[in-house]
Amino acid sequence: MRSQHTIPGFERLGDAPDESRPPRRGPARDELLAGLNEPQRAAVVHEGAPLLVVAGAGSGKTRVLTRRIAWLISERGAHPGSILAITFTNKAAAEMKERVEDLVGKRARIMWVSTFHSACVRILRKECDKLGYKSTFSIYDAADQKRLMGLVIRDLDLDAKRFQPGPLLHWVSSHKNELRDPDDVTKDTRNKLEETYAAAYALYQRRLGEANALDFDDLIMMTVRLLETFGEVRETYRRRFRHVLVDEYQDTNHAQYALIHALCADRIEEPVSGDAGDPDEARVPPAELMVVGDADQSIYAFRGANIRNIMDFEQDFPHATSILLEQNYRSTQTILTAANSVIGHNKGRLPKRLWSDAGDGERIVGYVADDEHDEARFVSGEIDAHVDTGGRASDAAVFYRTNAQSRVFEEVFIRTGQPYKVVGGVRFYERREVRDALAYLRMLVNPDDQVSLRRILNAPKRGIGDRAVACVQALAERDRLTFWEALRRAHDAPGLATRSLTNIRGFVAMVEELQSMVEAGERADVVLESVLARSGYVASLEDSDDPQDATRVENLAELVAVAREFSDDPVAGPSADPSDVDAGLVAPGLQDFLERVALVADTDQLPDQPQDAGGVVTLMTLHTAKGLEFPVVFLTGLEDGVFPHSRSLGDQVELEEERRLAYVGVTRAEQRLFISRAVVRSAWGAPSHNPGSRFLDELPVDLVDWRRTEAAQTQWNRPDLSGSTRLGSPTDAGRRNFSSAALRADAAARAKPARRAPSLVPGDRVSHDSLGLGTVVAVEGSGERTVASIDFGSEGVRRLLLRYAPVEKL
Repeated sequence: MRSQHTIPGFERLGDAPDESRPPRRGPARDELLAGLNEPQRAAVVHEGAPLLVVAGAGSGKTRVLTRRIAWLISERGAHPGSILAITFTNKAAAEMKERVEDLVGKRARIMWVSTFHSACVRILRKECDKLGYKSTFSIYDAADQKRLMGLVIRDLDLDAKRFQPGPLLHWVSSHKNELRDPDDVTKDTRNKLEETYAAAYALYQRRLGEANALDFDDLIMMTVRLLETFGEVRETYRRRFRHVLVDEYQDTNHAQYALIHALCADRIEEPVSGDAGDPDEARVPPAELMVVGDADQSIYAFRGANIRNIMDFEQDFPHATSILLEQNYRSTQTILTAANSVIGHNKGRLPKRLWSDAGDGERIVGYVADDEHDEARFVSGEIDAHVDTGGRASDAAVFYRTNAQSRVFEEVFIRTGQPYKVVGGVRFYERREVRDALAYLRMLVNPDDQVSLRRILNAPKRGIGDRAVACVQALAERDRLTFWEALRRAHDAPGLATRSLTNIRGFVAMVEELQSMVEAGERADVVLESVLARSGYVASLEDSDDPQDATRVENLAELVAVAREFSDDPVAGPSADPSDVDAGLVAPGLQDFLERVALVADTDQLPDQPQDAGGVVTLMTLHTAKGLEFPVVFLTGLEDGVFPHSRSLGDQVELEEERRLAYVGVTRAEQRLFISRAVVRSAWGAPSHNPGSRFLDELPVDLVDWRRTEAAQTQWNRPDLSGSTRLGSPTDAGRRNFSSAALRADAAARAKPARRAPSLVPGDRVSHDSLGLGTVVAVEGSGERTVASIDFGSEGVRRLLLRYAPVEKL
């Protein structure tokens, strides 16, 4: 028997949509193909075999994806609900859906266009009971995971200095990305350390289950497990999704690859368990698969991305076809020639040369600065010159290899009054007050979420201290209750003071009142406002003498505005099927809002500037810049040891990824590209003299206009004895905003004395407070300037100045 479940848009979930019916009304055939070059047109109309579209930077891949989806619906009669399109950010998914809707109308809303994680959430909400979870499961983000792993470390009585949440979670994540559960990992342990890590993984996973919660890696791992274990479920979704499109395929990890393989592979293994249906019934043929990507832009190996997924696509799908998109619609030919020259030094890549008919454009501008402050002043001055000639500050983006490099740019921009925005810094959803508010909401939806519940139990302070919590926890363990159930039965908790019991009862009464609003389907913004009022959270901030608390109130007001905008959006809910929303059957609820917030990415937070405003300069790491474009780009810190990163210099594989990162940076520029480096750069509190990046030598010499070279280095911009600053001339705006930077500089000057450095030699084993266990690879210098290169496994090789590094020799 086939599945009798239903999904809106189909009479039966097990039935594939009928593609033999006449095409529906929609845009004309010529309209869908208008403006496409020949390779783009071939990708749009392709039928049958799996298709790999190798899309060079700026080659119009989003246009190809959206036109293909519209083509499937309008010309081939595909049911919109049979289309699954995967992107890597919510912003890209929303843009793609909007473009398709513009082409074919509102029926496009039934499509699944989302990130891997969002798609998996939707599947798990319907099917997770088969894995022992309730459909109201919480999604733990990085901060929640750290809090939970901290509890695991405590419960296992591990040394908190030696075993810290960050390194443990990174280790766990790497195994989840390889689809290895605690049992798999435990079987392969080879020493006491690995046994301890495996025990932490097992307890962490058990606690997640007890809290009815999943972390980000679980979303994909559990979905793959669901599809591989339950044949009927796998066949159900293979029947539904007849057309699967994956963007940025070069950035997929093993788990994501396994998910696509389960939905689209030509041969299906017999299910491990579950009713697979009538064995005599023919299985549904594999879905049409199109993946789009560029191996030259694979830059996320540190997140588990596997470049082999795209390199080996034609081996994984033997009948696959490839189409190459090389015409660039973003950059000038000068910029593209430079990018081609750099990436051409990588070995084993598919030959590809970007070209443009937009003309050569201006030459690349190069600058060798005395130090990082001089480099930042140069960037600020060029941005001012751009604005003075009619440009906008928002045209410009400053890229750097590591987050720490933003500090000097921030100081200079503050001093000179240059408006800027750091993308990937302290994010809105990571601020304490915002996290507290969201913890309230998550706990209301999922009372088993112990991490969220404990976070807000005494926020604001309501007289429920650590002793009271311990008493309630003892009751929960004794009677095998969840923490929430134990709070409701606090009168049975041994040793609980009367005052604490009264306070707990008040808290429980407030939560139950708010839960009733959620159960009644109240709007997310209304629930949030009620939480902030009933809990006394906003009142406690307004009564505070701390000036920062006024800003926190503003942040909470912004969160309410976000919730209100979400609630007003008729198709906002990612876990509700859009066809239900359109029919008025489902309104976006609190659970949908929490999913939207949990799945936000850095690049979804780029500032939207009014058309009549000059906007702000964008500062970001090169990894964050992926997928973006700017008229003017500053590629900074081009020194060996900075970019490429020091840990890649002795590793050919990592060095090639660094080169791909440089290629990504160069191809973000539309019109102007500036490259810069510093002769001297502060590192570990001391000046570091790094040679120019090898990537500079890979640029065609005739394409770079060096405004200043190392040979022309002078001392004209050094500070004099009168106290003038090396941060440039301050403006009125700078004087108003410089205080925070000045305080940071003062704090650095008053830092605590350096610790005594351990005596290390290559081969020594060491323990780092935050990076975990490592092996010394090399030691340089002597005394207070001793620098050790230490291999921390999954964290990579780090160069540490031993007088400051929290390293202990084992």
